[in-house]
Amino acid sequence: MQRLSYLSGPLTRFGFAVAAIACVIDQASKLYLLLVFDLAARGAVRVTPFIDFVLTRNTGISYGLFQTQGALGQWVLVGLKSLAVVLLWVWLARARDRLTALSLGLIIGGAIGNAIDRVAYGWVVDFVFFHLSGAGWQFNWYVFNLSDVAIVAGVVGLLYVSLRGERAAKAP
Repeated sequence: MQRLSYLSGPLTRFGFAVAAIACVIDQASKLYLLLVFDLAARGAVRVTPFIDFVLTRNTGISYGLFQTQGALGQWVLVGLKSLAVVLLWVWLARARDRLTALSLGLIIGGAIGNAIDRVAYGWVVDFVFFHLSGAGWQFNWYVFNLSDVAIVAGVVGLLYVSLRGERAAKAP
């Protein structure tokens, strides 16, 4: 019974809530842009001088790596993502501070959001295109979505925790 209370502690519940919120916001943004705004028909839409919305069908993983064209490849990626989520949930159940729980919740929610896309469409909906340009130069970042933002924010949070944590302070 103690094991069950350990898995449902306040930090675990907080992390689950963060994961659910991140996933819902991601999915709502994608559904709005696909079904209401009809981004596919509009093409590139300027949002700011450095951000455009443009629909990209990502059949790979982060930054378009490991592109897959068939159903088998997509299901392999879903399986790997599912395994990662389970392992992150175990880590979340052992979290000892709010920032770790928040960070893991963001990563879990982002991973689930992208996995939902992969199951629903066979690809991940990416739509935010960040770019900068000046006199004679141009910088284009990869097209991404809000799940990707949540995952990156979660990783940054975990890096911060690892650098400022008790073990890091005691390291020689």
